[in-house]
Amino acid sequence: MKLTRWVLGWCLVLGSLSAFAQEEANKNVLDRIIVKVDNYFILKSEVENQYQQYLTSGQANTPDRCQILEGLVVNKLMLAKAEIDSVIVDDKRIEAELTSRMEQMEGQYGSAKNIVEAYGKSIPTLKEDLRASLKEQLTGRKMQDKITDEVKITPKEVAAFFNEIPRDSLPYLPAEVEISHIIRVAKPNKNQKEELYAKLLDFRRRVEKGESFEDLAKVHSEDLGSGKRGGDLGFAKRGAMVAPFEAAALRLKPNQMSEVVESEFGFHLIQLLEIRGQEYHARHILLRPDYQKLDLTEPTKFLDSIRVLVQRDSTTFEKAAKEFSEDKATQDAGGVIMDATNGGNRLAYDGTMDPALFFALDSMKVGTISAPIPFRTDDGRSAVRILFFKAKHPPHFANLKDDYQKLAQITLSRKKNNAIEKWFMKAKDDVFIFIDEEYKDCRILADVQQRE
Repeated sequence: MKLTRWVLGWCLVLGSLSAFAQEEANKNVLDRIIVKVDNYFILKSEVENQYQQYLTSGQANTPDRCQILEGLVVNKLMLAKAEIDSVIVDDKRIEAELTSRMEQMEGQYGSAKNIVEAYGKSIPTLKEDLRASLKEQLTGRKMQDKITDEVKITPKEVAAFFNEIPRDSLPYLPAEVEISHIIRVAKPNKNQKEELYAKLLDFRRRVEKGESFEDLAKVHSEDLGSGKRGGDLGFAKRGAMVAPFEAAALRLKPNQMSEVVESEFGFHLIQLLEIRGQEYHARHILLRPDYQKLDLTEPTKFLDSIRVLVQRDSTTFEKAAKEFSEDKATQDAGGVIMDATNGGNRLAYDGTMDPALFFALDSMKVGTISAPIPFRTDDGRSAVRILFFKAKHPPHFANLKDDYQKLAQITLSRKKNNAIEKWFMKAKDDVFIFIDEEYKDCRILADVQQRE
């Protein structure tokens, strides 16, 4: 058996697919179990829907159904072996990821009500479905990391890989660009703030009169992660929470409630439960402004003034990004937008680029700064950004000098893939594996007898 590159990409594929969209798509396929790996199974719909998603993605070198099934089998084997080897993902990590995913969905759909209408399921039901999927994803990633943790590459290996490629087979890479941005998030206006303050202060009065903080949090808190636990955030080390929240919480005595606290996440009513050394235990009720209704006037004016300062050489774009950008992912790097696939600072300037970014750059010249552009953050907040078009690199055949980062990533992936292949060949004998007769020609387990 020869594992393909689709295997190593398994976690990335799962991470990019919506669990809910996948579930909806499954309804279009006459379903049945086609693979069992101990207590885990693969449905025919999983293979078919991933295959269709690859076809519609427009990417080159679409894997066939056997390659997709191969990756899914390795996925399930990793999960089965994780149980045997006691590889466990902490519940707190799962909850944190769940909260992040739900916040992204809420930002995308505008409200929890819209999510319910879109999927025809209650928020608790949706969260339970997603929690199970996330647990598998994170466990698989942890198992994969365990297998490949010690795999490293050297510049010599990268050069050797590049030299193995026939000169007439070198990939022709699209144009690439280097871009930086500065983001400012829209803030609620006075009336919106007053409305949120009033609601939280009313909750505070109701608790003081005898109502349960926990029950109010379950019903009203917009922190989808802690809300179902009555706002309970568990024990946190000092420095783990955002500064305004932590400062307010640590000023309280046990069971005391704060005034309304504003942070980058919204507005909080905090109740301290316990302090234990360098840790503290608090719960909160979080309310957020309606991001769809926020006024972009102020962040637009602010960024316009920053743009003028840079154009006049009063400061550099990099310094301004470090000082003023509200995008934590790029702030420290001076606003540079990195390629998530290889960690480099060059982005492919083609159909894979975000359309809004592509068309913004299309009207710019290298070395210029854009006017403020409306922008939606990953967590759904309304924002504005300015772009700095630093450089553009023409299409070219791959070479070591300009494309080392990409070549290094491919070299590392190949080496990790080899490590997983060796692990698979040993691990497959530790679990029960059944593959449906329909897929016998895939020869995923060529030397393993198919069992009913």
